[in-house]
Amino acid sequence: MKNMKILVTGTDGYIGVLLASILQNRGHSVIGLDTGYYRSGLLYGEEEKPLPMIRKDIRHITEQDLIGYDAVVHLAELSNDPLGQLNPKVTFEINHLGSVDLARKSKRVGVPRFIYASSCSVYGVGINGDIKTEISETYPQTAYAQCKVLVERDVSKLADKDFSPTFLRNATAYGPSPRMRFDIVLNNLAGLAWTSHEIKLTSDGTPWRPLVHVTDICEAITCVLEAPRSLIHNEIFNVGSTSENYQIRDIANIIAEVFPESRVSLGRKDSDNRSYRVSFDKIHQQLSSFRCRYDVRKGAIELRELFEQIELSKKTFNKIPFTRLKQIKELIGNQEIDERLFWRE
Repeated sequence: MKNMKILVTGTDGYIGVLLASILQNRGHSVIGLDTGYYRSGLLYGEEEKPLPMIRKDIRHITEQDLIGYDAVVHLAELSNDPLGQLNPKVTFEINHLGSVDLARKSKRVGVPRFIYASSCSVYGVGINGDIKTEISETYPQTAYAQCKVLVERDVSKLADKDFSPTFLRNATAYGPSPRMRFDIVLNNLAGLAWTSHEIKLTSDGTPWRPLVHVTDICEAITCVLEAPRSLIHNEIFNVGSTSENYQIRDIANIIAEVFPESRVSLGRKDSDNRSYRVSFDKIHQQLSSFRCRYDVRKGAIELRELFEQIELSKKTFNKIPFTRLKQIKELIGNQEIDERLFWRE
């Protein structure tokens, strides 16, 4: 499908800012929606094209806001496990109830496609080294992951001949974005290597994680938007590449090769039991136009080149907006948002 009118929620975010630009460059009409928690977190550059924006919390979206779109791409949630654990009740209010309400309203006003950014974190714990597929049982370990499972369950029930939801279980993202995140594993370790010459792990490095470059996530979303309905209707796709499952210590060692002036130090085995490997065969087989263009080594090299270009300092690396949990705590502490994460008047 070409020349679509698309609402992208979360366009001030790490993925959303890149996705909006990519979709615009492909000829689509894009409107962004974001409440603005992270709009002060700009690492480099600006959006390539000015983006029409709706400044709203997803809990305040009305049906009127959703009329006339060919698709909604929903990214705007509390964005990782530590942030989700800050106040699980509010996490469920935003990530579960808010997302399902957005889908229901989209359906009621006739939006035909709804793409939901889920996460491979729904798999939680691998058993006996098994490789998780889209039909594997889920074992969510956190409020963030539990909400992903609940949204998938509830929104899939809305699917009918006029409303096609698709669920993209993204692997752990990495790579540069103007709205940078340094609280995800590869970005964090690469930033540490550059600014402190130490790649310091908080665990013993044995847990498994699948990783995917942020632009490959954008590519998957674009492929789903433009694919025939029969290929994506009420489907779940793991987003990544099966070859890109790593133990955390292997990620650290690759970064050490790209940043040879740094050294790796391991922590101890901790209480976090999340560890899973994932198969990404389905998306490559069912959506022939999709492929991952990056691996971890290439992504680490790209990050080093960016850090050199912008002369990344330790002060910039540690800026609060680049770590989601710190930013929300800062906004609460400054009384800019309340305990339910609504902006104060």
